[in-house]
Amino acid sequence: QVQLVESGGGLVQAGGSLRLFCAASGRTISRSAMGWFRQAPGKEREFVAAISSTGGRIYYADSVKGRFTISRDNAKNTVYLQMNSLKPEDTAVYYCAADPSLGPITSRSTDYDYWGQGTQVTVSS
Repeated sequence: QVQLVESGGGLVQAGGSLRLFCAASGRTISRSAMGWFRQAPGKEREFVAAISSTGGRIYYADSVKGRFTISRDNAKNTVYLQMNSLKPEDTAVYYCAADPSLGPITSRSTDYDYWGQGTQVTVSS
């Protein structure tokens, strides 16, 4: 079992930056693809970014491309999401997730087996 805990969320003005952290425990995530998803009030959960186990492949949603950067440190069992040029429409609860299947990185939430509890990001205009 893998436990994931997100942190780093908060309130920021439009144009600002935040860095989210996803700390894993219970089992190494070094062989898992990792993803970030978000869910705004009244909306379905949506894909944000994904990174392969080695960090060699990365995939972003079009809505965040060029503004967000996903990275990982397998020695620390941690995944990061650097968010720059934040917009009010980025307001959501952000979740990290682990896919231990050894398959290609994916944007489908159903491919991820382990989820954190989420961290709130609020961007004011």
